[in-house]
Amino acid sequence: MILVRGLKLRPGEEPGLLKQRAAKKLRVSPERITDLRLVKKSLDARRKEDIFYVCSAALALDGDEDRFLARNRDRDIGPYREPVYTIPQAQPDRSPLIVGFGPAGMFAALVLAMAGAKPLVLERGQEALRRKAAVEAFRAGGRLDPESNSLFGEGGAGTFSDGKLNTGIHDPRLHWVLEQFAAHGAPESILYDAKPHIGTDILIDVVQNIRRHILALGGQVLFETRLDRLQIRDGAVTGALVSQGGRQRLIPCDRLILAAGHSARDLFETLLEQGVPLSPKPFSMGVRIEHKQAAIDLAQYGRARGELPSADYSLHVRLPGGGSAYTFCMCPGGEVFASASEAGGVVTNGMSNSRRDGENANSALLVTLGVEDFPGSGPLAGMHWQREIERRAFAYGGGDYRAPAQLAGDFLAGRPSAGPGSVRPSYRPGVVWGDLREVLPEQICSVLAQALPELDKKLRGFAAPDAVLTGPETRSSSPVRILRGPDLSSSVSGLYPCGEGAGYAGGISSAAVDGMRCAEAVLKTLL
Repeated sequence: MILVRGLKLRPGEEPGLLKQRAAKKLRVSPERITDLRLVKKSLDARRKEDIFYVCSAALALDGDEDRFLARNRDRDIGPYREPVYTIPQAQPDRSPLIVGFGPAGMFAALVLAMAGAKPLVLERGQEALRRKAAVEAFRAGGRLDPESNSLFGEGGAGTFSDGKLNTGIHDPRLHWVLEQFAAHGAPESILYDAKPHIGTDILIDVVQNIRRHILALGGQVLFETRLDRLQIRDGAVTGALVSQGGRQRLIPCDRLILAAGHSARDLFETLLEQGVPLSPKPFSMGVRIEHKQAAIDLAQYGRARGELPSADYSLHVRLPGGGSAYTFCMCPGGEVFASASEAGGVVTNGMSNSRRDGENANSALLVTLGVEDFPGSGPLAGMHWQREIERRAFAYGGGDYRAPAQLAGDFLAGRPSAGPGSVRPSYRPGVVWGDLREVLPEQICSVLAQALPELDKKLRGFAAPDAVLTGPETRSSSPVRILRGPDLSSSVSGLYPCGEGAGYAGGISSAAVDGMRCAEAVLKTLL
């Protein structure tokens, strides 16, 4: 096949026009193109008076394609090679064990199941539909379930997010990850969108479909089953002590992929006590910033979006005196989401559904923190700092999981807020207006106060006086790294730390890829 880049589509134009435009670029008649498939689509809004999509298409050409390409001198035209991922086959006498059914654990399980290894997956939270009900009940003011919430359960933390699949890593496995999501119910557009996303409403179904596929291949998934301790003998994993239905039991295993997620704090503490090598990891904390989506559309497009998608942004600033801040997990048309996983702590995150048609836009506004910034020491110092801030926010909010909030204008002026302006906060179960400096450490607040005006220069209206800051956003990534070697195994033989919780990924796609890599490492020991 032939790859043609640089094809333009105006907003509202039919994708079928790509065939004509590809033919014109190739200097052939459209009839010679026997097949055409969109492989990349990105929006170019740099010039607000001339916004268009830039597309790449893979096509089949009637005739000798190699001869055609040999004569070609256009840099936008070249051969297209379909990414192929091959899974080795294995028939072990004992099922590999996977802890955690977020993106890393799910894709590790999928690869192992497709290889014939029949993995056993343990997930402390509930299956997706029961989990969704528990999350909605909590957001409506009900009880927090510390075992099943927006961070624990089928699909992991990514299920209750925007479902963004773009990533900064470059790995040939990424295309296969997208293919699997699409094959299990995600929109086909994720295969070519430059910024693919699924949305929480669709992800709920997708993760269940992937689980059913794993089960059909002989794998098992046990929900409401928490790993309490590893059984380690002579420096090797020999079993997992788990709690299920109020009882403990030992599951023998000699290969365990640990994909427990970035908030498995009780497990981090146990691993440290058991001598599993851990180290503190840099991460980021801050707030969620919320605007009217229409204001973001106007800033990015110069007009109401009309047929264009809800506008997004990605901003970063390095400050002259040191320190840096950036936006992360931007959710167009989304909501600020209650994401506590421990009793007595407030945590915020962001989510949006597939249509991204909510009134507000939000993103994390984070300060980069190095290990040297942590107030304590030891492998779990960052985790303890997170917990301290979350508990302070809980107390400030009145002890019922309401989140502290402040208008950007008041934050910059150093005064408490008494209520909202034009932007109504979307966080449920609600916010308590006040002063975020009473919750967040000064080193974070100082950087945010310097960064907001600078970021406003990059996106007009970003520091608007009535933009809402809701906090704290503490769980952007894991504050811990579970150390592993080049073979992806811990120094504890048979233990494979994996994904975002182990400190080796940052988002759905990169976690899924790391899960695949760990599954491949396990398969090498089974062949």
